[in-house]
Amino acid sequence: MPIRLATLQDIPQIMELIAEVVPAMIASGNLQWDNNYPNVAVFTDDINKTQLWVAEAEGQIAGITAITTDQEPEYTKVGWDITEAAVVTHRLAVSSQYRGLGIAAALLQQAENEAQRRGIKTLRVDTNASNQATQKLFPKLGYIYAGEIELDFRPGLRFYCYEKRL
Repeated sequence: MPIRLATLQDIPQIMELIAEVVPAMIASGNLQWDNNYPNVAVFTDDINKTQLWVAEAEGQIAGITAITTDQEPEYTKVGWDITEAAVVTHRLAVSSQYRGLGIAAALLQQAENEAQRRGIKTLRVDTNASNQATQKLFPKLGYIYAGEIELDFRPGLRFYCYEKRL
């Protein structure tokens, strides 16, 4: 399955994927995303920063993730030193049409590849406390649970933090 950097031409397909994923997340009790976030502006910014990756299947965008070095200030609440360089995965989503094919794991492997390419030894990710799928996936891929936080920009929600050392 090809994984590549997203382009601005991918935005319509990315937004279709988001329109599919968000109602399913909400229905399962995961309120991390909604009709306002993530949006075109967020993905445009990711693309302009060359940090949005897409996984393709059957010529379609099957999954996305932002692979960044952006760490939330709240990460310090789980004891992380946010001045330490880390590759951080944000906005990970897989189309329901392609679930169970290892796409999320492949996108997380891309984050690991990027960390190795940049000489960074730490990978970090957070997920909504209601996101059961990622809470199962991250430990399978070697991520260690670090603790629970609230994010100022998503009030009222709880997030679990995970870290992997290379």
